[in-house]
Amino acid sequence: MATDYDVEFVEREDREARFLVRGVTPAFANGIRRAMVADVPTMAVDTVRFIENSSVMFDEQIALRLGLVPLTTPPEGEFVEDDTVTLSIDVQGPATAYSGDLVSSDDLVQPADENVPIIQLKDDQRLEAEADAIMNHGKNHAKHQGGVAVGYRHLQRVEVVGDLDEFEEQESQIVRGVVEDDGELVPTSEFDHDLANRYPGKEVRLEDVPEAFVFHVETDGSFTVDELVTRAADSIIDRATELEDAVQL
Repeated sequence: MATDYDVEFVEREDREARFLVRGVTPAFANGIRRAMVADVPTMAVDTVRFIENSSVMFDEQIALRLGLVPLTTPPEGEFVEDDTVTLSIDVQGPATAYSGDLVSSDDLVQPADENVPIIQLKDDQRLEAEADAIMNHGKNHAKHQGGVAVGYRHLQRVEVVGDLDEFEEQESQIVRGVVEDDGELVPTSEFDHDLANRYPGKEVRLEDVPEAFVFHVETDGSFTVDELVTRAADSIIDRATELEDAVQL
């Protein structure tokens, strides 16, 4: 039986967004969160071959830094798990080697940011290396987690229940995220997360809105928030189909 979900964006940028989903259970909300973190594959450096490294850092340390450089992930279907793309770097000191110095063998796989520092090279120091990037999942290694900050919380509804007594001192009432006020979605940052600032002299009550969750999602640039959420939902569908097929055998 089909279920209708209602999605409404509160804040929306390519790499960071906050959106409300209505009509889902806590289990489903957590499933989407886990899928965004663990099940959506990204490209990341896996092995590094050093041709010359006369910097002050060991090969292993630089390889670790290269592995943590976010790479753009091609559209779905362009690559499959364990497909490889080679990136090369050759920087002569005095200079700082940045992620933008990485040259990729495939235009679809590039550093998501060009200003990630890798190593500062002094006079006569040089870094020359080749790195193989592969497609893999966040559940296998954190460097493949395209969602660097993925979380959700219940949408809370604010209700004004009355006025405070004339001489009653109003206490701070801290709340974070997004609240619903008379049908309007309001980020708590607009009133410094303190309901006393939005409702001075008022007594207010907060309650969770059933089956309504506000997601806050930030990516490392591997892809946009829209792509991350869509691919996470697709991964859940694929796993459900696999389970259905297995049960019918």
